[in-house]
Amino acid sequence: MNLSTIRRPRRATEKPKRVGRGMGSGMGKTSTRGHKGQRSRSGSRMMRGFEGGQMPLHRRIPKRGFTNIFRQEYAIVNLKALNGLGTVEEITPQVLIDAGLVRRKTQPVKILGLGEVGRPFVVQAHKFSKSAMDKIQAAGGRAEVIHGV
Repeated sequence: MNLSTIRRPRRATEKPKRVGRGMGSGMGKTSTRGHKGQRSRSGSRMMRGFEGGQMPLHRRIPKRGFTNIFRQEYAIVNLKALNGLGTVEEITPQVLIDAGLVRRKTQPVKILGLGEVGRPFVVQAHKFSKSAMDKIQAAGGRAEVIHGV
């Protein structure tokens, strides 16, 4: 790329539409609003989703299920990711955050059982799957449950 190949963006020099500036502008008299009707009036604003009195789409579609407001979301970490932490003896949520395995500090951590445990280590987390706990203990390690976030 050099100065001889640079071009201005399309419509960069196009002037904005100026409405209501006389008949010669082509946008005088009704100022591109048409004649009469709800949208031709000043101060006209319909609510979002308004369809001219027809039953709006968001009310026509059936609603199903519900959202549990007490749902607890966990940051999940698999056992195979713990093997890549090097020679760390005790794995805590802070160690996982520092290693980049957990992004949000506010979320509780859950350890899942995908992968194998190569060596014994102590793992502290808020929750463990049954298979993860069994694999950690089978390798000679310990799974400690932390209460609270």
